[in-house]
Amino acid sequence: MHRYRPIPSTLFQKKRAALTAAMKPDSIAIFHSNACMPRNGDQCYPFRQNSDFFMLCGIDRQPAALILFPDAPKPEWREVLFIPYTDEHMRIWEGESYTPQQATEISAIQHVEFYNQFKPLLQQMLFHAQHIYLYTDEQLKFQPSVPTPHHQLIDYIRQHFPAHHILRIHPLLRPLRMIKLPEEIDLIQTACAITRDTFVETLPHIRPGVFEYEIEAHILSGFLRRGANGHAFYPIVASGQNSCVLHYTDNAQQCMDGDILLLDFGAEYANYAADITRCVPVNGRFSPRQRQVYEAVLRILRQATQLLRPGITLSDYEKRVGSLVERELLQLGLLTQQDIADQDPKKPAYKKYFMHGTSHHLGLDVHDTADREQPLQPGMVLTCEPAIYIREENLGIRLENDILITDDDPINLTADIPIEIDEIESLLQAK
Repeated sequence: MHRYRPIPSTLFQKKRAALTAAMKPDSIAIFHSNACMPRNGDQCYPFRQNSDFFMLCGIDRQPAALILFPDAPKPEWREVLFIPYTDEHMRIWEGESYTPQQATEISAIQHVEFYNQFKPLLQQMLFHAQHIYLYTDEQLKFQPSVPTPHHQLIDYIRQHFPAHHILRIHPLLRPLRMIKLPEEIDLIQTACAITRDTFVETLPHIRPGVFEYEIEAHILSGFLRRGANGHAFYPIVASGQNSCVLHYTDNAQQCMDGDILLLDFGAEYANYAADITRCVPVNGRFSPRQRQVYEAVLRILRQATQLLRPGITLSDYEKRVGSLVERELLQLGLLTQQDIADQDPKKPAYKKYFMHGTSHHLGLDVHDTADREQPLQPGMVLTCEPAIYIREENLGIRLENDILITDDDPINLTADIPIEIDEIESLLQAK
């Protein structure tokens, strides 16, 4: 039914149990699947399930809904899953969806109804609830402008049940997203392994004259052949001056002799993301300057990784990484001591060459839901991606790994993805 192997239903059970334990007494939580987004004509974009909905039940179809009511007067109301109904027309044109038995096997939810029973049963259940937790897709730096089924559900609840006490569910979901369970770490590792094998397979295709989109095609082919959903995010395949454009995604330029090719990409497997960045010389050999800058960024990466330990906040971490970048820029001759003495503390001099943050949480989303002011804890997975961008030299070097926080040393989940200069050059030469 899916490209990925079955996920243990215990994962979804544990997430629901942790969520309901944090809910107020006599409260009900309502979740809805994503909807297909129109593309053009009668076409929709490929469907991708809402990450929080998937985390709680593992259902990868729409329309679907989930109601959690831990204090329900009827035991069968404590967890109710609603799945699409496949009539004969849908069966002919689009194929079978889940059966109730299959939905139970995936989610470990015993009470499964078809979606057309969602609002009638919800009305009965709300008669016994005092508080309603509603879902909004809350992002720190992004506010979706397109109405979703979640917005429509909020409007429906406010119109028909205005006297109930409405609460945000996001503060209860966020900790569940930040701390990964062993089953989730295993899925992220699979995404990383697919990314590794695809990267190694793609390297021999990099040569002067190839277009960035041809490399993008090799990456996508490698992902799909290995059972991934596809890209975890739109890939950056950036050669020459494009390597200094932080979110370059045109992937349209021809790669020229002497260019660096920056590859920022990752597979999505079972809705979990990998996210790595590697930089390689198009002609197979790093120039002395490219090697010098690459080795500087690699030193920062190694030292920054060791800072990712329990107790540190990302704010403090970024300050310490900034000092590492500053030191390397001095050695590269890109900054002087006078530049540092004259800098505005709110706009450090190193930001001219390293403008973005070093780490973000990773999981069901490539920029996973997180509270960046909360100290790091074991079980969190973050990227580590320092960089140096020298626009006047058309040279951008960014290196990125995926790191698991533990009680001991951080674990690099992407440690077997080639990153050393000699290994990169050797693989590029195997054409």
